[in-house]
Amino acid sequence: MKHPFTALIMAICIAFPTFADELSVKDDAPARYVVKEGDTLWDISKLYLSSPWQWQTLWKQNPQLGDPDLIYPGDVLMFQRDAQGNPMISLDKKGVKKLSPSARVVVQKSTAIPTLPAAIIKPLLEFELALSEEDLVGHPFILGANYNVKLATQGHLLYIKGDLDPFAHYGIYSVEDKYVDPNSQETLAYEANLVGTARVLDAGNSAQSKPATVKVETVKREIKPNDILMPISQGQSFSVQFSMIRPAHPIDGEIISSDNKLREFGATTVVVLNLGREHNVQEGHILDISKRSPTVIEGSKGPRYVEDASRLEKLSSSVRELFNTSSSKNNAVWNMPEEKIGELMIFKVYDKVSYALVTSALQPIRIGDSVGVN
Repeated sequence: MKHPFTALIMAICIAFPTFADELSVKDDAPARYVVKEGDTLWDISKLYLSSPWQWQTLWKQNPQLGDPDLIYPGDVLMFQRDAQGNPMISLDKKGVKKLSPSARVVVQKSTAIPTLPAAIIKPLLEFELALSEEDLVGHPFILGANYNVKLATQGHLLYIKGDLDPFAHYGIYSVEDKYVDPNSQETLAYEANLVGTARVLDAGNSAQSKPATVKVETVKREIKPNDILMPISQGQSFSVQFSMIRPAHPIDGEIISSDNKLREFGATTVVVLNLGREHNVQEGHILDISKRSPTVIEGSKGPRYVEDASRLEKLSSSVRELFNTSSSKNNAVWNMPEEKIGELMIFKVYDKVSYALVTSALQPIRIGDSVGVN
């Protein structure tokens, strides 16, 4: 995957705004924009910049203003240039209260706009976890219910293997798909979805083989034996505001799953990456999505795509060997470069995987497409 900036140049641009940032400002950038309910920081950034992740640089040209990730409905943004000709975003003076010797932004009581569409990412932030194998060990789990039913519902009593905190509230999670690295085949994490909540009636006693008892209070999806329980506070703390940033170090990974479970999708799809804290990624990182162009075999019949080879050619050992080598006596294999086809922003990070939203797509995105920066 290629990007027009090297990691070194990107690091310098983040630390010291340069004239290069000015070149990314769109010709039709609005001189004045009123922030509306439903806006996202990403959408507003795209109004002004060809590269939305440069938003902080554009905002930081005016150091008297506050956090560029906290913009509120009703704010009036003004696009201007300073005395040196550098572009900058400022707030209209109607939203600023003058104080000596400087000015401060009047903090509004409304909620700051999210960086990404909240309706898309909040369900993933609220109801889904990516748990490691170690995370799964030792969690209390459902043995059965007070009725002989396969799927429990609201008001049912559940019997739990494991000691619980008296009178506490727990989330009930169904452990479903596992996320597997396509290269190493390592299981990176397990997808756990919140299916309901329950309140503890009896904390139980494992030493005496006495199960705990909980009462189901809310049901989001079917609840069944073997679902695990976690304190309701775990995994439920989140923010929808992120610092958009282009990583200054090389990152290389793949899309390994999607929230819609399809293999082909477009913008505003949530995807899972085989990148996590171990790979030095963080919430707000913006990565390129790249796809390798089809491999071409140059042979006696001229250039042709591998998938266009005849059945006999595909079955022959010589062709199979050809796929693993760069050339042979009569044929040459051309492994074409990767081309950028979109961008995504990471919004939730675990040890070995992360969730990201596809923010732009020039063509359909697929499982296995590359993500990262060079």
